[in-house]
Amino acid sequence: MHPRIEDYALIGDEQTAALVGRDGSVDWLCLPRFDSGACFARLLGDEENGHWRIAPKGATGPCTRRAYRPDTLVLDTEWDTPEGSVRVTDLMPQRDRAPDLVRIVEGLSGRVTVRSTLRLRFDYGSIVPWMRRSDGHRVAVAGPDSAWLRSEPAVRTWGEDFGTHAEFTVTEGEKVAFVLTWHPSHQPRPPLVDPYEALAHSVEDWQVWASRCRYDGPHRDAVVRSLITLKALTYAPTGGIVAAPTTSLPEEPGGVRNWDYRYCWLRDSTLTLGALLTAGYLEEAEAWRNWLLRAVAGNPADLQIMYGLAGERRLPEYELAWLSGFAGSAPVRIGNDAVEQFQLDVYGEVMDSLSLARHSGLSAKPHMWALQCALMEFLRTAWRQPDEGLWEVRGGRRHFVHSKVMVWVAADRAVRTLEENPTLRGDLDGWRALRDEVHREVCEKGYDPERNTFTQSYGSRELDAALLLIPRVGFLPPDDPRVIGTIDAVRAELGEGGFLRRYSADGTTVDGLPGAEGTFLVCSFWLADALHMTGRTEGARELFERLVGLANDVGLLSEEYDAVSGRQLGNFPQAFSHIGLVHTALALYGGDRAG
Repeated sequence: MHPRIEDYALIGDEQTAALVGRDGSVDWLCLPRFDSGACFARLLGDEENGHWRIAPKGATGPCTRRAYRPDTLVLDTEWDTPEGSVRVTDLMPQRDRAPDLVRIVEGLSGRVTVRSTLRLRFDYGSIVPWMRRSDGHRVAVAGPDSAWLRSEPAVRTWGEDFGTHAEFTVTEGEKVAFVLTWHPSHQPRPPLVDPYEALAHSVEDWQVWASRCRYDGPHRDAVVRSLITLKALTYAPTGGIVAAPTTSLPEEPGGVRNWDYRYCWLRDSTLTLGALLTAGYLEEAEAWRNWLLRAVAGNPADLQIMYGLAGERRLPEYELAWLSGFAGSAPVRIGNDAVEQFQLDVYGEVMDSLSLARHSGLSAKPHMWALQCALMEFLRTAWRQPDEGLWEVRGGRRHFVHSKVMVWVAADRAVRTLEENPTLRGDLDGWRALRDEVHREVCEKGYDPERNTFTQSYGSRELDAALLLIPRVGFLPPDDPRVIGTIDAVRAELGEGGFLRRYSADGTTVDGLPGAEGTFLVCSFWLADALHMTGRTEGARELFERLVGLANDVGLLSEEYDAVSGRQLGNFPQAFSHIGLVHTALALYGGDRAG
């Protein structure tokens, strides 16, 4: 039986991440970066596409229990067997030169025989490396990739069926450590890490970092877990934050809505920055702001909706035919053609993010205002164009209401910046006029007076959960009847099982794709925010409680949720979902308890 998405836990070193299943198998790991080729790709195929399982000999099912050590990204997985109990501790220590995957087996009681099966498959499970021994290590080499497996001297490893195996027995208090280290094959082996020192340092480092969280309200554990997850999805060398560490986990089981999310989206920028700043993580917020400034530098007409970890612009999309997909959901895609789309809302996101950064006291950057002025000059005429919208639809461009609202946000933040900073220079009158013109057009063409709701695009009857952001960004006040009508209409028409879909997927969808998808978790967090803003705080808190309850046993959320089957869907864990959780918790319960 194929694992469920929620069966996985995350470990990582802030440059890449691995997914560990309930059965003790590492089924996904890209080295050396989030967007590199996977050396374990069982997640999207089968065991022959690479995995590393450590579990009691003969164990075929899931573990007895598992949990992160409090306020860390160190995972403990435990089994109770007739012979005794054993624990496997998994972590990826913050790297010095090379990425390390550390797995420590510890006997808890009795005498348990443990089996390790390692199948390295480079390039997304397609290449079986050449294995050899060197200085007591097992060394795998194929093309540019090399990996070294180190274990205790007393543990014998052997090759069989294109895998590396070990079998050993632990009694109470005994420990056996394995370390898998990657490095470019043309370079010498990097320095060895001590697995036990790495464990101690990782626990301490994560707990010190988590203690900086300023939130002390209800569900603090869920908020801290979400912040740790965001930290784990950060590419430390640049400050970029990936949307998810995975590709092609399906939005519909067996469907084709499978996308690569191992990149950095501008649409996430304001909410990410706001969550980090409010929770007390100024250093991370500044790193993200600086990544944003580097990524968007250049001709405003060339602004992309997403970039690579260091701001790379070319992310060509292709399919991996040798992988069957998660639970048979093909195709498996690498890269993302949505990078070529035109989305007006990202201009508003960038302007809003930089305005927030300025208000929050992040260090000034001399070129920041010049960049903002260039963006506004481009928007002066470009705002009239149709676009693909927030959700990256592949069914043709439209005049999406959310996109136009975010143009208004861009103009509004530019106007406010000039009003609050008289030493800055800019076209104040022109930007005010643009703000007023966009507002007037949206209210005329994007609003359905018959149903008292804004619509997904000009002239359409479809709705969009992104309309819930209208009061948050300040386009209209929360008590405006049009805002309240829109919230109620979105809730009624897009609701499913108490949560929200992004937009209609009943055959009238504009995304140009077959099939359907689950409820979109961040949209449900937006609904909770909107209910709170319009005075319905009790309902907002009830929804928030249900959303927190959707997290798996170690507190992780994917992109979507199937309210019918009760399963998580989409790439996992999803930064946008965890950002939504943090933001909503701070909105509902923060007050004087958060900063």
